Amino acid sequence: MSSTETAAAPSNSEGMDLFGRYLSVWVALAIIAGVALGQFAPVVPETLARFEYAQVSIPIAILIWAMIFPMMAQIDFSAVVGVRKEPKGLAITTTVNWLIKPFTMFAIAWFFLMVVFKPWIAPQLASEYLAGAILLGAAPCTAMVFVWSYLTKGDAAYTLVQVSLNDIIMLFAFAPIVMLLLDISDIQVPWDTVILSVVLYIVIPLTAGYLTRRTLTARHGQQWYDDMFLKRLGPITPAALIITLILLFAFQGEVILENPLHIALIAVPLIIQTMLIFFLAYGWARLWKVRHCIAAPGAMIGASNFFELAVAAAIALFGLQSGAALATVVGVLVEVPLMLALVKIANKTRERFPA
Repeated sequence: MSSTETAAAPSNSEGMDLFGRYLSVWVALAIIAGVALGQFAPVVPETLARFEYAQVSIPIAILIWAMIFPMMAQIDFSAVVGVRKEPKGLAITTTVNWLIKPFTMFAIAWFFLMVVFKPWIAPQLASEYLAGAILLGAAPCTAMVFVWSYLTKGDAAYTLVQVSLNDIIMLFAFAPIVMLLLDISDIQVPWDTVILSVVLYIVIPLTAGYLTRRTLTARHGQQWYDDMFLKRLGPITPAALIITLILLFAFQGEVILENPLHIALIAVPLIIQTMLIFFLAYGWARLWKVRHCIAAPGAMIGASNFFELAVAAAIALFGLQSGAALATVVGVLVEVPLMLALVKIANKTRERFPA
């Protein structure tokens, strides 16, 4: 996932903070607050819905930039040169994230949402849920992995290299993969809409983060940037995430109240996909005799998702009230407790890897 641990840069991680540790609780509370807002104060989401440009919600766009920018500002792309030290870990992560994960997510989600759960989900809604799953599958974790790396005693510098390369690949691969899988699913989305989403929610925040890091470190130094600036940014992402989810569920209230079972049905393929990708990457690393401090974080990157981007893309492509947006939020709801369980598995199997 991405990250809600906004101060989780490798140099200053101290484990999960209160927000990160209970993320699923905060998401659940946001669901309740959002549904209540939509039911008892519908004028609020109705008023905000009027502020749109080119089918993009301006308030939501601002909130999503607030979520994503602090994560992008953490990434030091100069660290990519460190790949030459131990290329196996990076090869596994990159292959799993971009050549396997998006397609297994599509296959698993299609099988459950379109076939197994067909009696309980209308075809159109199932297609929208599938689209949300596709967006999650095409967006590997960008920053929350620093927390998983810390909790598994991972190599923070190598994790940074893995994340940095993923962000670079995401610039070029996210849109083609999403369009391919949506087309296979007979879900029609204009190319220009996808490109606009990539520009808004990847290119602009990534460029802004890079320029901010480069300018401020040159002016104030690396230590000030890590210890002062990034910590000041810390509260912005979780606050923006919760407000975004409240607004999202204010629009989704009727769907949830009418189909509460759908939350659990959407979660099933997402959980299976997460477990599959983790054990695939983790097992591959063990076969290749990759050190545990590289293998564990590498497996976590693919298992978790950059859900902020997935939520943003779902809203931009399908709208706030779409099933796609709901599916991406279910991904947020299930991810943290599931990833914490995988952290425990990784820690218990540490001795099976080279020292």
